[in-house]
Amino acid sequence: MNIEIKKSKKPVKYEEALIVMEKRLKDIYENKYNDLIWILEHEDIYTAGTTHNKNDILDKNIRIIKTNRGGKITYHGPGQLICYFVIDLNKRKKDIRKFISIIEKTIIDTLKFYNIDTFADKKNIGIWYKDNSEIKKVAAIGVRVSRWIAYHGFSLNIKNDLQRYDAIIPCGIKNKGVTTLKEIKDQDYKGLENKLIENFTLNLQS
Repeated sequence: MNIEIKKSKKPVKYEEALIVMEKRLKDIYENKYNDLIWILEHEDIYTAGTTHNKNDILDKNIRIIKTNRGGKITYHGPGQLICYFVIDLNKRKKDIRKFISIIEKTIIDTLKFYNIDTFADKKNIGIWYKDNSEIKKVAAIGVRVSRWIAYHGFSLNIKNDLQRYDAIIPCGIKNKGVTTLKEIKDQDYKGLENKLIENFTLNLQS
Protein backbone atom coordinates (compact mmCIF):
# COMPACT_ATOMS: atom_id res chain seq x y z
CA MET A 1 0.00 0.00 0.00
CA ASN A 2 1.56 3.24 -1.16
CA ILE A 3 1.80 6.20 1.20
CA GLU A 4 2.66 9.71 0.08
CA ILE A 5 5.22 11.35 2.37
CA LYS A 6 5.03 15.13 2.57
CA LYS A 7 7.28 17.54 4.51
CA SER A 8 6.63 21.27 4.82
CA LYS A 9 9.67 23.45 5.53
CA LYS A 10 7.66 26.56 6.45
CA PRO A 11 4.97 26.76 9.18
CA VAL A 12 1.50 25.82 7.96
CA LYS A 13 -1.65 27.51 9.25
CA TYR A 14 -3.96 25.10 11.04
CA GLU A 15 -6.93 25.99 8.87
CA GLU A 16 -4.94 25.29 5.71
CA ALA A 17 -3.77 21.92 7.01
CA LEU A 18 -7.35 20.96 7.83
CA ILE A 19 -8.46 21.78 4.28
CA VAL A 20 -5.68 19.58 2.85
CA MET A 21 -6.65 16.66 5.09
CA GLU A 22 -10.36 16.96 4.34
CA LYS A 23 -9.65 17.00 0.59
CA ARG A 24 -7.34 13.98 0.82
CA LEU A 25 -9.99 12.17 2.87
CA LYS A 26 -12.49 12.68 0.05
CA ASP A 27 -9.95 11.72 -2.62
CA ILE A 28 -8.99 8.49 -0.84
CA TYR A 29 -12.63 7.56 -0.45
CA GLU A 30 -13.05 8.06 -4.21
CA ASN A 31 -9.82 6.10 -4.90
CA LYS A 32 -8.11 9.11 -6.47
CA TYR A 33 -5.05 9.38 -4.21
CA ASN A 34 -2.86 7.33 -1.88
CA ASP A 35 -2.65 7.60 1.89
CA LEU A 36 -0.75 10.56 3.30
CA ILE A 37 1.78 11.17 6.08
CA TRP A 38 2.59 14.86 6.45
CA ILE A 39 5.29 16.35 8.69
CA LEU A 40 4.96 20.05 9.46
CA GLU A 41 5.00 22.80 12.07
CA HIS A 42 2.22 25.20 13.04
CA GLU A 43 2.25 28.84 14.02
CA ASP A 44 1.03 29.53 17.58
CA ILE A 45 -2.52 28.21 17.91
CA TYR A 46 -4.80 26.47 20.37
CA THR A 47 -7.19 23.81 19.08
CA ALA A 48 -10.18 22.22 20.80
CA GLY A 49 -11.34 18.70 20.00
CA THR A 50 -14.86 17.30 20.08
CA THR A 51 -14.81 16.52 23.83
CA HIS A 52 -13.22 19.76 25.08
CA ASN A 53 -14.48 21.49 28.20
CA LYS A 54 -14.72 25.29 28.45
CA ASN A 55 -13.33 25.08 31.97
CA ASP A 56 -10.04 23.87 30.51
CA ILE A 57 -9.51 27.35 29.01
CA LEU A 58 -7.78 29.37 31.73
CA ASP A 59 -6.99 32.45 29.63
CA LYS A 60 -10.22 33.57 27.97
CA ASN A 61 -8.32 35.91 25.62
CA ILE A 62 -6.53 33.22 23.62
CA ARG A 63 -7.67 32.33 20.11
CA ILE A 64 -9.01 28.80 19.85
CA ILE A 65 -10.00 26.86 16.75
CA LYS A 66 -12.68 24.24 17.26
CA THR A 67 -11.94 21.11 15.28
CA ASN A 68 -13.55 17.74 14.59
CA ARG A 69 -10.66 15.62 15.88
CA GLY A 70 -11.01 13.57 19.01
CA GLY A 71 -9.68 14.87 22.31
CA LYS A 72 -9.77 18.14 24.19
CA ILE A 73 -7.78 21.38 24.06
CA THR A 74 -4.10 21.58 23.19
CA TYR A 75 -1.43 23.94 21.90
CA HIS A 76 0.59 23.91 18.67
CA GLY A 77 3.51 26.15 17.82
CA PRO A 78 7.12 26.60 16.71
CA GLY A 79 9.51 23.91 17.92
CA GLN A 80 6.81 21.26 17.92
CA LEU A 81 6.71 18.50 15.31
CA ILE A 82 3.28 17.78 13.84
CA CYS A 83 2.59 14.52 12.05
CA TYR A 84 -0.71 14.53 10.21
CA PHE A 85 -1.98 11.54 8.30
CA VAL A 86 -4.88 10.34 6.21
CA ILE A 87 -4.80 6.54 6.38
CA ASP A 88 -7.34 4.17 4.84
CA LEU A 89 -8.16 1.51 7.43
CA ASN A 90 -10.38 -0.24 4.88
CA LYS A 91 -7.12 -1.59 3.41
CA ARG A 92 -5.87 -2.61 6.84
CA LYS A 93 -7.57 -3.76 10.03
CA LYS A 94 -10.76 -1.89 10.88
CA ASP A 95 -9.69 -1.50 14.47
CA ILE A 96 -9.40 2.03 15.88
CA ARG A 97 -7.76 0.89 19.12
CA LYS A 98 -5.11 -1.00 17.16
CA PHE A 99 -4.48 2.06 15.01
CA ILE A 100 -4.00 4.24 18.10
CA SER A 101 -1.60 1.59 19.42
CA ILE A 102 0.38 1.84 16.17
CA ILE A 103 0.72 5.60 16.68
CA GLU A 104 1.80 5.12 20.29
CA LYS A 105 4.35 2.45 19.34
CA THR A 106 5.69 4.68 16.55
CA ILE A 107 6.43 7.55 18.93
CA ILE A 108 7.79 5.31 21.70
CA ASP A 109 10.07 3.41 19.29
CA THR A 110 11.34 6.65 17.77
CA LEU A 111 12.18 8.21 21.13
CA LYS A 112 13.82 4.96 22.26
CA PHE A 113 16.26 5.44 19.36
CA TYR A 114 17.32 8.68 21.11
CA ASN A 115 17.63 6.86 24.45
CA ILE A 116 14.45 8.34 25.87
CA ASP A 117 12.04 5.93 27.57
CA THR A 118 8.38 6.88 27.29
CA PHE A 119 5.08 5.08 27.68
CA ALA A 120 1.40 5.13 26.77
CA ASP A 121 -1.42 5.41 29.29
CA LYS A 122 -4.76 3.69 28.65
CA LYS A 123 -6.63 6.28 30.74
CA ASN A 124 -4.91 9.37 29.33
CA ILE A 125 -4.16 9.18 25.62
CA GLY A 126 -0.76 10.45 24.54
CA ILE A 127 2.87 9.59 25.19
CA TRP A 128 4.31 10.21 28.65
CA TYR A 129 7.70 10.60 30.30
CA LYS A 130 8.43 9.97 33.96
CA ASP A 131 10.55 12.81 35.33
CA ASN A 132 11.55 11.56 38.78
CA SER A 133 8.17 11.34 40.54
CA GLU A 134 6.29 13.52 38.04
CA ILE A 135 4.56 12.26 34.89
CA LYS A 136 4.71 14.65 31.92
CA LYS A 137 3.24 14.47 28.43
CA VAL A 138 5.65 14.77 25.53
CA ALA A 139 3.28 13.89 22.66
CA ALA A 140 -0.44 14.45 22.13
CA ILE A 141 -2.67 12.34 19.87
CA GLY A 142 -5.94 13.38 18.24
CA VAL A 143 -7.70 11.23 15.63
CA ARG A 144 -10.97 11.19 13.74
CA VAL A 145 -12.26 8.28 11.66
CA SER A 146 -14.68 8.76 8.76
CA ARG A 147 -15.77 5.79 6.63
CA TRP A 148 -12.85 3.90 8.17
CA ILE A 149 -10.36 6.51 6.98
CA ALA A 150 -8.32 7.87 9.90
CA TYR A 151 -7.02 11.43 9.85
CA HIS A 152 -5.61 14.30 11.94
CA GLY A 153 -2.54 13.07 13.85
CA PHE A 154 -0.14 13.73 16.69
CA SER A 155 2.21 16.42 17.96
CA LEU A 156 5.63 15.84 19.49
CA ASN A 157 7.16 18.51 21.72
CA ILE A 158 10.80 19.05 20.75
CA LYS A 159 11.75 22.58 21.84
CA ASN A 160 8.50 24.53 21.91
CA ASP A 161 7.63 27.15 24.53
CA LEU A 162 6.04 25.32 27.47
CA GLN A 163 4.70 28.57 28.95
CA ARG A 164 2.05 28.53 26.22
CA TYR A 165 0.40 25.66 28.07
CA ASP A 166 -0.24 27.92 31.08
CA ALA A 167 -3.29 29.32 29.29
CA ILE A 168 -5.05 25.95 29.25
CA ILE A 169 -5.40 22.63 31.01
CA PRO A 170 -3.70 20.53 28.31
CA CYS A 171 -5.99 17.73 27.13
CA GLY A 172 -8.11 18.35 30.22
CA ILE A 173 -5.61 16.57 32.49
CA LYS A 174 -5.00 18.51 35.71
CA ASN A 175 -2.55 16.35 37.65
CA LYS A 176 0.16 15.84 35.00
CA GLY A 177 2.63 18.17 33.36
CA VAL A 178 3.98 18.79 29.86
CA THR A 179 7.58 18.54 28.70
CA THR A 180 9.78 18.69 25.59
CA LEU A 181 12.54 16.46 24.26
CA LYS A 182 15.08 19.25 24.81
CA GLU A 183 14.01 19.48 28.45
CA ILE A 184 14.30 15.71 28.88
CA LYS A 185 17.64 15.40 27.13
CA ASP A 186 19.47 18.29 25.49
CA GLN A 187 20.89 16.51 22.46
CA ASP A 188 20.81 16.65 18.67
CA TYR A 189 17.49 15.38 17.31
CA LYS A 190 18.61 15.56 13.70
CA GLY A 191 16.93 12.84 11.65
CA LEU A 192 13.98 12.49 14.03
CA GLU A 193 11.45 13.25 11.28
CA ASN A 194 12.82 10.49 9.06
CA LYS A 195 12.99 8.00 11.91
CA LEU A 196 9.40 8.78 12.83
CA ILE A 197 8.21 8.24 9.26
CA GLU A 198 10.24 5.04 8.97
CA ASN A 199 8.71 3.60 12.15
CA PHE A 200 5.19 4.72 11.27
CA THR A 201 5.20 3.15 7.80
CA LEU A 202 6.74 -0.03 9.22
CA ASN A 203 4.21 -0.30 12.05
CA LEU A 204 1.32 0.28 9.63
CA GLN A 205 2.31 -2.96 7.90
CA SER A 206 1.87 -4.99 11.08
